[in-house]
Amino acid sequence: MRIVLVGPPGAGKGTQAAFLANNLSIPHISTGDLFRANISQQTDLGKLAKSYMDAGNLVPDEVTIGMAKDRMEQPDAEHGFLLDGFPRNVSQTEALDEMLSAAGMKLDAVLDLEVPEDEVVKRIAGRRVCRKDSSHVFHVTYSPPKQEGVCDVCGGELYQRDDDSEETVRKRLEVYHTQTEPIIDYYKAQGLVVTISALGKVEDVTARAMQALQSDKAGQQ
Repeated sequence: MRIVLVGPPGAGKGTQAAFLANNLSIPHISTGDLFRANISQQTDLGKLAKSYMDAGNLVPDEVTIGMAKDRMEQPDAEHGFLLDGFPRNVSQTEALDEMLSAAGMKLDAVLDLEVPEDEVVKRIAGRRVCRKDSSHVFHVTYSPPKQEGVCDVCGGELYQRDDDSEETVRKRLEVYHTQTEPIIDYYKAQGLVVTISALGKVEDVTARAMQALQSDKAGQQ
């Protein structure tokens, strides 16, 4: 299957993408991983992306599109892939359509993870990270530490990252509504969008997504 995963920040896209890709035996292609891989391997696209990032500028669409194209042409993506974070806007969406069409391929589904805005803010603004080891993450509501402000694992101080503040989260949501939500309408016009609720336990959301994708594929046959 060839799937695009969309949803607001805090919807759990990364977590769901990993589970779904594993269940469907297709590679999970995330924009973050593409950037990190290209920059660490010092590819031409990676060097170009880094030059923009070092200058504090946004990486142009054509660089992101180039990275995605290279990755989708790898042998492991021949029979399908799950895209996470790409396309991010309508111009990237149109470029993806052109890429797939040129290769004689098409998308099977666009999975839209739906989460109410207040829940997004609650999920992200409630995160607390350990200063000693950033892999130790807690949540004031869903997974609180035994002692407030102290990491259960190493005793480090827990803090809220600047980009997890409510104000920053709401700004990120504005960007999502402006830039990314229009791609959902674009794909709805093609009859590709499958919307599911991303509320509840991780495994329940995964099961919901798998059922929706399988029902959608069956409906297209």
